[in-house]
Amino acid sequence: MNTEQLELLQTIISGAKQAVFFGGAGVSTESGIPDFRSVDGLYHLKYDVPPEQILSHSYFIRHTEKFFDFYRDKMLYLNAKPNSAHLKLAELEKKGILSAVVTQNIDGLHQLAGSRKVYELHGSVHRNYCMKCKKSFSADFILKSDKIPLCDCGGIVKPDVVLYEESLPDKTIEQAVKAISKADALIIGGTSLNVYPANSFIRFFNGNHLVILNRDATQADGMAELCIRDNIAEVLGKITL
Repeated sequence: MNTEQLELLQTIISGAKQAVFFGGAGVSTESGIPDFRSVDGLYHLKYDVPPEQILSHSYFIRHTEKFFDFYRDKMLYLNAKPNSAHLKLAELEKKGILSAVVTQNIDGLHQLAGSRKVYELHGSVHRNYCMKCKKSFSADFILKSDKIPLCDCGGIVKPDVVLYEESLPDKTIEQAVKAISKADALIIGGTSLNVYPANSFIRFFNGNHLVILNRDATQADGMAELCIRDNIAEVLGKITL
């Protein structure tokens, strides 16, 4: 990131009145949560069964105990803290610049940083429910459970996260699309834009300023007014309000 890029980003953000941030796994890597598709990401680790299969609905149903072994080991980072990106976005919302955060992450770090309007496309590890009686449970309950987490009624406690083969929640999609369509600036960060249908949301943006903050190139780079290929926490941490 050079000075000219930072100055343009500062100008776009300072002039925005209804900006939206759309983010992915790269937003949380500085908090110690690994991403999925990078060289060191989760999907490049070697398992007897590919992580994409383990994190599928059918695998959850057929191999529930093995699913939870993997989930507790690789998906729960309950000691993670918000980084500069999360904190800056919360500050932007408080200042009335950012109207919403749309995230593919399930870690809850945006809310922990202070963001209030967060649309979680893939759910959250912090919401868990009994598949039988619908009673709610904490992520800590899942982490400390032995083998398959069970409710007092005997039902399996399932994380409220969207697994492969499952659909994104309709209401969350509607809210995210509405926010993006009304935005005057859309900042996309920490995502490869390779996951459907989330990567299609960009077509609903009608504003003037599209910014992409990602270490690697994305399919939307050619549409953006500004592309910064750098550490998103470092970049957003330099924005002044």
